[in-house]
Amino acid sequence: MLFRSVPFLALFGLALASCSPAPVDDPFDATGELIALSGGDAGPQAACHTCHGLNGGGDGALVPRIAGMDAGYLVRQLGFYADGQRRHPQMSWLAGRLDSDERLAVSAYYAAMPIPEAQAAAIPAKSPQCDFGDAPTLYHRGAPDRGLASCASCHGADGAGIGPGNPSLTGQSAAYIQEQLQRWRMGERYGDPQNVMHKAADALREEEISPLAAYIAYGPERSGRRELPAGCP
Repeated sequence: MLFRSVPFLALFGLALASCSPAPVDDPFDATGELIALSGGDAGPQAACHTCHGLNGGGDGALVPRIAGMDAGYLVRQLGFYADGQRRHPQMSWLAGRLDSDERLAVSAYYAAMPIPEAQAAAIPAKSPQCDFGDAPTLYHRGAPDRGLASCASCHGADGAGIGPGNPSLTGQSAAYIQEQLQRWRMGERYGDPQNVMHKAADALREEEISPLAAYIAYGPERSGRRELPAGCP
């Protein structure tokens, strides 16, 4: 009886196996879309779109645009957040929950997205910066007497970035750019090759930072430029 049951069990197992669906690759999981839209294993509180928006355009204030950014740049920033070189309560926690493959996947997902069209700031500034002052000169020519290189030499005349190592500034808000310049200046942000940004921000005068941030956000002629904030002529 025992010997008769063995073939039966074997055939029964084969029958069950034939009814089981074959494993398939999940493109949703593989492209980083799962992390971006649902947070992946870290849970919905880690979903990128809750802060950066479904189009990756940011919130028009302190949350930056990540859609259309260079994938290598995004991967590096996630790595900096994960190892503490760049600090932010939400981003440091989130990046620390992702492994290197997941960081690469979600970075590639956002890099492949188009840059959102021109948009106005979602949160209007209390005192909008309408006068750019000397910012156009600083952006395009720098201040050689102070050892200040032009922003355009790395980020391009149109703010789109030159090469994969220099991020696009297109569509970033004045508030975000100003905050990042302050962080570079105070040594709270670092990691760029040869400390170019730290040296540039340190060479800026305090009163030049806000007009320069506003010019980068609203001034250079480019696609994706933001509209001037309410209250500006």
